[in-house]
Amino acid sequence: MKRILNKVIDFGLLFRVLRLAAPHKTKFYTAVFIAVLMAGLSILNPYIIQITLDKYILQGNYQMLVTMSSVLLISLFVQGFLSYQFTFTTALLGQNIIQRLRVKVFAHLLHMNVRFFDKTPIGISTTRTVNDVETINDIFSEGIITILSDLLTIIVVLIFMFSMSWKLTLVAMSILPLLILSAWIFKEGIKKSFTEVRNQVARLNTFVQEHLTGMSVVQLFTAEEREMAKFKIINRDHRNAHISSNWYYSIFFPMVEIISALAISLLVWYWSGKYLQGDVTVGMLNSFIICINLLFRPIRMLADKFNTLQMGMVAADRVFKLIDSDDRIQNTGKISAGKLKGEIAFENVWFAYDDEYYVLKDVSFKVKAGESLAIVGATGSGKTTMINLLMRFYDVHRGRITIDGVDIRDYDVYSLRKNLGMVLQDVFLFSGSVLDNIRLRNESISREQVINASKLCGVNEFVEHLPDGYDYLVKERGATLSMGQRQLISFVRALVHDPAILILDEATSSIDTESEQIIQRAIQKMVSNRTSIIIAHRLSTIQNSNTILVLDHAEVKECGTHEQLIALNGYYKKLYEMQFRKEKLLV
Repeated sequence: MKRILNKVIDFGLLFRVLRLAAPHKTKFYTAVFIAVLMAGLSILNPYIIQITLDKYILQGNYQMLVTMSSVLLISLFVQGFLSYQFTFTTALLGQNIIQRLRVKVFAHLLHMNVRFFDKTPIGISTTRTVNDVETINDIFSEGIITILSDLLTIIVVLIFMFSMSWKLTLVAMSILPLLILSAWIFKEGIKKSFTEVRNQVARLNTFVQEHLTGMSVVQLFTAEEREMAKFKIINRDHRNAHISSNWYYSIFFPMVEIISALAISLLVWYWSGKYLQGDVTVGMLNSFIICINLLFRPIRMLADKFNTLQMGMVAADRVFKLIDSDDRIQNTGKISAGKLKGEIAFENVWFAYDDEYYVLKDVSFKVKAGESLAIVGATGSGKTTMINLLMRFYDVHRGRITIDGVDIRDYDVYSLRKNLGMVLQDVFLFSGSVLDNIRLRNESISREQVINASKLCGVNEFVEHLPDGYDYLVKERGATLSMGQRQLISFVRALVHDPAILILDEATSSIDTESEQIIQRAIQKMVSNRTSIIIAHRLSTIQNSNTILVLDHAEVKECGTHEQLIALNGYYKKLYEMQFRKEKLLV
């Protein structure tokens, strides 16, 4: 029996979900108490009506009729208040639980490995954080406590019915197997339907999120009609999934009403014969009819609520799998980085994203504190991967990376990253003011520090010309600013955090000449007395670097100053001459 129940409900998962209520146990126990009280009071109304009908109405006792009517009114008021309190308490309990859970899920996502976001569509993560967590709320607001209340109500009502007449009870319940069968078929069907609905919601979220983010690409390549055709297919599947679930409801609920009417008909037929024999009363018939409705209502809803519980369990399983995921950088380092000098060394570093095809092979080099390193190479040669390893977005497979002679895995990862500043080719700005985007809402960085950093980079004039200056509201992803303007803001962002090591990843590859000149001046000021790593395709921007590292097919091919590499007459010189001829032709 236990094995069968485990197939229906994963009790281990259920207990883990219930443990979420631990910080709110007062509300949980209050809801359970009200559920028990409501079940006990469920038979009060039919009992009052039965006594009133048999002893007072049929006997013509008007005074007691008024009294019993008042008692019934008070009973209805009390039960109505308890129902309100139960609904409010369970809803409050559920919302408090998912508020804490959603914070926990998002906090976990903030520390996930970059690999997770590379492989997981944004829509899936959004669905886990928003939709699935909201579904877990149903376990408490409409699921387990409500199911407990309904089961207790059924037990209490059956005991009451058997105490009045076991024969009438058996007649009324003779139709129960048909109801149970209908409920089981409904539960299984709606379970599959709801699973499909959840999958289609995630699919729809992913598609919409991706295409809203990349709308400019869609419009640039006039792919609106093709993408619209794809959206219509996904939207159609989403609609069909919901229609399927609605179809089960449209069949099941009328079926329950028919079964309920059939049970009452059998009851009235059997009662008629017994009434003529004087074995039953009119009040008893009326009480049984009310009890049948009291029975069939929770039985009808149990199938739906049990399915709600299962859907909540499915959502909980998905959320817990995300929380339990260890696809994150393990922060096992014990050394606080403090303020680093910035001496970097790669020692025989090997790395592969898929554990098979290495994108870095036996890479070794050293950068002294305060010096600049430029990395050049074809697309896919491993330039950005080196930066990802240095930032500890990934860990090396073989070899090691040291900063100031210490393996970066021995540093606390958060203290390590505080020493690293990064400017990317594709700058990401959040919704908010320019000031907030520069200091990333770090209140320890003052407005004066931001302005001073902007002046040092030569960016202050550009910001002051914005409508509200540093309080100018940037739209999502910086849509109201040009590429060059976003790049300038990112330079100030990197400088104001005063990193020991500055990383520039193709920082000037997508901007106009005027902005590039400003940025080049900013770079010269930023890299002064600071270790810097510059990834660039334009070789003219890195000629003054202390060291230039040439990568090709995951390996270091050449290393030296600009003059030394030209003298080698190798890969770098060919690349330089190719760019020089191209620029000369453009001129």
